[in-house]
Amino acid sequence: MKDISVIGCGRWGTFLAWYAANRCPEKIKSVLMYDLKISPNFIELRDTRKNEYLSLSDNMFLYDTLDKILVNDTVIISIGCQHLRSLARELNGYDLTGKTFLLAMKGLEESSAKIMHDVFKEEISQDIHVASLSGPGHVQDYMRNVPSAAVIDSLEPETQDYLIKLLQSDLIRFYYGNDLIGDQIGAALKNVIGLAAGILDGLEWYGLKGALMARAPVEVGRLIKHFGGNPMSAYGLAHLGDYEATLFSKHSHNRMFGEDFAKGQTFAKLAEGVPTLKAVKLIADKEGLDMPICQALYRAIYEKADIQSTIRSIFERDLKKEFI
Repeated sequence: MKDISVIGCGRWGTFLAWYAANRCPEKIKSVLMYDLKISPNFIELRDTRKNEYLSLSDNMFLYDTLDKILVNDTVIISIGCQHLRSLARELNGYDLTGKTFLLAMKGLEESSAKIMHDVFKEEISQDIHVASLSGPGHVQDYMRNVPSAAVIDSLEPETQDYLIKLLQSDLIRFYYGNDLIGDQIGAALKNVIGLAAGILDGLEWYGLKGALMARAPVEVGRLIKHFGGNPMSAYGLAHLGDYEATLFSKHSHNRMFGEDFAKGQTFAKLAEGVPTLKAVKLIADKEGLDMPICQALYRAIYEKADIQSTIRSIFERDLKKEFI
């Protein structure tokens, strides 16, 4: 029995803390949770011991200072991707030697187009162990006891094995990933494809979602290959395996953002695909990568191009074979 910690009290971070505290009872004794004391999510949990998705159990403890939760040697991080670098810099001021960090976020750093693993390792100058968590699943479904699967990946097999055995339960089946780059990029890009799916929903062009699902992994595979990963990882749990939860679910923030955008409405919650889209555009332009879906999305969302004509432009490209 051991104690672990979770940084981030948003929807996903709070669920992961609850999951560890309640679905792994033979392995995990308690969970220490951290967030900024001015965070609305933290304030709600502190004052009510619940959020709109779940109630905290008695073995879940809230803190607003990092030193209180860094007493544990296993830490799950679930915060907005664009804040990971600043958090890592802050964490590096503490003694982290030997600690294991599981990065439970799906996105690319907007300014550098780097994966979360690389951002984190660049800022931590200590001997630590790092892994990533990807795959489908919504808090709302898990809290209804609907099982799902996920993938944990790491450059260190021992770290990967430790985390999978620690967190495995009858609610989430964890697979051993073998392509950290591909899984991280695939997980990040499924959020971008979720924006596209939402736009199609908003336009009521539902029939195009099949074409989107068929062509998007090909495009994502190009980016994975460019970074040195296996393009086939786009067809695994981290990307294609997360399509139902991201492209169709009413709980998907990215799909909901795209639908509201197509309808001329504003979506107020975090949709990680939006900053990731800017990162993809950055690397695609710099390296000359063919990313027609992402580039069309960028024109629509960031350059305010006409949505319908921009989506149609994808189909006006030169004719080509489906498989080469």
